[in-house]
Amino acid sequence: MSTRHPRRSILTLPLVLLCWSALAPADPPAGWTFHPYDEALRLAQQDQRRVFLYFGRHGCPSCEKTNRESFSDPRVFDRYNANYVLAYVDAESGERLRLPGGERITEMELGMRLRVIGTPSFYFLEPDGEPISRSPGYQSADELLLLDRYVSGDHFRHQTFADFRAAES
Repeated sequence: MSTRHPRRSILTLPLVLLCWSALAPADPPAGWTFHPYDEALRLAQQDQRRVFLYFGRHGCPSCEKTNRESFSDPRVFDRYNANYVLAYVDAESGERLRLPGGERITEMELGMRLRVIGTPSFYFLEPDGEPISRSPGYQSADELLLLDRYVSGDHFRHQTFADFRAAES
């Protein structure tokens, strides 16, 4: 005779689905060539190019909106692929990566170090990984293009992004 309880079976499925969705990888924008963080830093140092770092996570509505509306803009695609090595980090991931100094941390730990408190979050980094600028939350295509002009034009060296945005208006 079976000792199975029907209620336990019914409750098990949602629990399994919840655990699976928590382990599912984040979704970077389709059609873009994003690299893992450590690989992107190696490529940036090799090519002496800056890094555009995107922190996202699976199921993030603002990430999905950014992917759908902003990253689908061909102007953004062209500028970011021309000017940066692209890196994507799942802000909830336990995936391990190696920092330039050899230290091994998880993607989630990288987010904590860079003070990522929500997704999406975008960072611009020097080829050695030194942060230049960060921009949390949904960014429109026009805002991403403005951020690109701010970073690629080295305006960050002498003014804040808020001042740059005001001057550009």
